[in-house]
Amino acid sequence: MKATIHITLKNGVLDPQGKAIENALGQLGFGGVDEVRQGKLIEVNLTESDPKRAEAALTDMCEKLLANTVIENYQIHLDGEA
Repeated sequence: MKATIHITLKNGVLDPQGKAIENALGQLGFGGVDEVRQGKLIEVNLTESDPKRAEAALTDMCEKLLANTVIENYQIHLDGEA
């Protein structure tokens, strides 16, 4: 089973990389960009076939290693989910 995890900074947390991207876009002539926030995308292939157990394992991975839950949010998407 394939899973995709999107990790983003929580609202209110400063995003210096996002700000640098925003400034660079402006310097390149891309107008109308009000704010840029950057994040991470992690793809994981699991041998688990049960979606509930896979999501539980992925949540545990995010809580323990993949995301800094003090400043980051994460969303888990299993293959076939919208």
